Amino acid sequence: MAASLLKTYKKFKWLPFGNWLFSKAVCNRAPYFGTIKPKITHLSEGRITAQMPNRKAVHNHIGTVHAIAQCNLAELCAGVVTDASIPSKTHRWIPKGMTVQYLKKADTELRAEATISLPRQWQDKEELIVPVEVFNSDGVKVFHADVTMYISAKK
Repeated sequence: MAASLLKTYKKFKWLPFGNWLFSKAVCNRAPYFGTIKPKITHLSEGRITAQMPNRKAVHNHIGTVHAIAQCNLAELCAGVVTDASIPSKTHRWIPKGMTVQYLKKADTELRAEATISLPRQWQDKEELIVPVEVFNSDGVKVFHADVTMYISAKK
């Protein structure tokens, strides 16, 4: 059964500017994500793709995309794909941790992808590792994160 967030995405994606509107709605629910102005370009059960523009507000002192902005993009992707993939009537999630690798300078617009292997049996009190890959506009991987999500059954 599709989670409510995924149902909402499917309604929005057909509208003009639907991906932008959906992304704004996600940022309205979790306002900190709005600081990177993300645009979710694909969402399905087990898979997400999102973009983050290259702009001065997310730069560090050397003019590249700040490490924490990249972490923010990774957490957004991991959280949204988890929410879209777990059975929302019976389970919930919360981020538990993240390990990251900065592979190259991030000095362009960024595209992030995360995938969860499905189908799967959702357990109570499990840790799900969501790998997130971030690429620059030339398709070069600049960042990798493994986001640990704590999944638990609703009581």
